[in-house]
Amino acid sequence: MNIYLDNCCYSRPFDDQGQDRIHLESEAVLAIIKRGRLKQDNIWGSPALKLEMDGINDITKKEKVELLYQIARNEITFSDDIALRASDIMGLSSIRSFDAIHIAAAEKGEVDYFLTTDTRLEKACEKLSLKVKVMNPLKYIAEVIEDE
Repeated sequence: MNIYLDNCCYSRPFDDQGQDRIHLESEAVLAIIKRGRLKQDNIWGSPALKLEMDGINDITKKEKVELLYQIARNEITFSDDIALRASDIMGLSSIRSFDAIHIAAAEKGEVDYFLTTDTRLEKACEKLSLKVKVMNPLKYIAEVIEDE
């Protein structure tokens, strides 16, 4: 599978693990990263992800997130098509700029799954006609990997 993880996925393993949901999502993200290392999945990235990671204020967390991001061996180059599609997505929904750019990039890269731990983003995407399936990493593990 071709997968695009958003910044909140890369950050999840370094969030406070006191809540069960955060802990389980962290484990799912790490399992997906492992699948990328084993080349069972192709993990994609983009300049928008790098830019968003640059904005992480906690230097230690930022370094750890960037280490995880090294799994993204394929990069979707930013283009006018992505900017236009992101603008369309924002106009049709409550989705913010970075999230819209990530989704547009995933579509442009013909990625199969866009993974996010942002519940509001996932719900907003359900209302749109997208070329990529948007889901939580836990759902990906349960639905996609379990069906293999």
